[in-house]
Amino acid sequence: MARFDTNRSAEMEVFVRVVDLGGFTPAARKMRLTPSGVSKLISRLEARLGTRLINRTTRKLTLTEEGQAFYQRALRILAEMEEAEREAASGAAPRGRLTVNSNIPFGMMHMMPLIPRFLQEHPEITLDLVLTDTLIDLMQERADVAIRVGPLKASRLIARKLGTSRMVVVGAPGYLARAGTPKTPADLADHRGIGWTFSRIRGGWPFKRGDRTEEAVPPQVARASDGEAARRLCLGGVGLARLALFHIGPDIEAGRLVPVLQGYNPGDREDIHAVYVGHTAPLPARVRAFIDFLAEHVRVSDPALKRAADGKWKMVG
Repeated sequence: MARFDTNRSAEMEVFVRVVDLGGFTPAARKMRLTPSGVSKLISRLEARLGTRLINRTTRKLTLTEEGQAFYQRALRILAEMEEAEREAASGAAPRGRLTVNSNIPFGMMHMMPLIPRFLQEHPEITLDLVLTDTLIDLMQERADVAIRVGPLKASRLIARKLGTSRMVVVGAPGYLARAGTPKTPADLADHRGIGWTFSRIRGGWPFKRGDRTEEAVPPQVARASDGEAARRLCLGGVGLARLALFHIGPDIEAGRLVPVLQGYNPGDREDIHAVYVGHTAPLPARVRAFIDFLAEHVRVSDPALKRAADGKWKMVG
């Protein structure tokens, strides 16, 4: 049997406790170890991985980028181990009420078509599905799973990536016929934009300028509470919007929306994750079944963009 100091799951558990409790001493107290022992274990883990996970100062510990990524993965692995042991011991089958929160575009386009099959495969599960672009607190809302699009803030939630999608600035053909097509990001000052009623990590729209990235955004004449509302405003010719291709790809293919400023597009993407609480207690079988089902069946793909001979952008492939 592997000794504790060479047990990778034990290393992960100690690392997670250090992060959750905010220091070596409280983690050591919780796990009945010495602070020096915890510190040495974390140092050995970092040496084995070949990267620093935690920045240590006299006041606090902060995670490096690699540490944050390892933390999220460690949470997931520990939760899966707990669930495997629980199900092996009890033979638990997925059953009970499952509450899922999703942003509207992803929920409508990628999740809703899969729900009938999921419920057919798991007849003992009943589903509460809430579609909203409002960022919820899973604990307060008592949600089992939430779908998040875009950067994730540091938290104790476990995240499982479902896909990724590029961003693109688009306008309706009618709007572009009236207002003209912007040639450079500076032209956005003379256009109309569609924004958001909620705060986002990035305020402006990013554009590449050589090896730099700059931000610009047209004056907002309308704001939407969710991506589907912004899409519909854009389709109606209200103004330009910056949306994910997984959401508006069919509109571009059909000519209902036209990409603009693609020569300045930095190629940034928004990741799509399923997030859930799972490391403080065994994960219920119904939650594990749903997350595994999404990971297996969700297919997020971006259409290809190519400039046509007349200077417009069209879909190919």
